[in-house]
Amino acid sequence: MPVAKLTIELEIPHAQSLKDRRQVLRSMKDKLRHSFNLSIAELDDGMVWNRATLGIATISSSTSYLTGQLHQIDHAVHRIAAALSAEITDSYAEILPE
Repeated sequence: MPVAKLTIELEIPHAQSLKDRRQVLRSMKDKLRHSFNLSIAELDDGMVWNRATLGIATISSSTSYLTGQLHQIDHAVHRIAAALSAEITDSYAEILPE
């Protein structure tokens, strides 16, 4: 089965503490988990308060379904980030074959 992975790099300009950073990331992760059947995790160590990297993974038997889902997830991430006053600095997707 193919696996899709999406890496999102965020900038959180208003984050002045680890608590501010965690609040934005927790909200984003919860909203994405609620909307999509995916796994999501922070990929960095959290030492920089105003930046974060998220890794998202999903699996399906259809590569075309995964492609469409990645587009939907990427669109949702941009919408959620804008609502949380965060900026997407980079995002890149990859579908790993069987």
